[in-house]
Amino acid sequence: MLPVTLPPPSPSLLTDLLGMWILQSREDYDAQGHRHIDPALGPHPLGVVTFAPGRFAAQFMNPDRSSVPAGPRVASNNSTAVNGYDGYFGTYTVDLAAGTIATRLDGGVSAANIGQVFTRIVRVVGDQLFLQLPTTAADGTAITRTLVFNRAT
Repeated sequence: MLPVTLPPPSPSLLTDLLGMWILQSREDYDAQGHRHIDPALGPHPLGVVTFAPGRFAAQFMNPDRSSVPAGPRVASNNSTAVNGYDGYFGTYTVDLAAGTIATRLDGGVSAANIGQVFTRIVRVVGDQLFLQLPTTAADGTAITRTLVFNRAT
């Protein structure tokens, strides 16, 4: 399977993005279509992200933290999960023409992430939020990560 192909960004992306979103899926695929599982967060992590005007907060957790390798897990273009948990907050800007969101971390589980900026492709389609980014798997393989969230009601 290959990463989800996303539609063009809508002109209402800035307002459509606002609210609380519950993670439905987080999948990583390499260029050959092979799925990679993040050992820190597992195949079916729990997660939530909230966007207010200019501010955001996100949390992700492996539901089975007993099987998580100890210590931080670092990947390129990504925040660092620690012991199966990742949480961070900060500010964001949206580039409507490019359909991207740049998040600047003001705080987080990993002190090394504070001040970093991470850019992702962002789309809202109906009541679903899509975030997509290039990163690396645990073995260093280049992958595309696609996160799909449902709007919290």
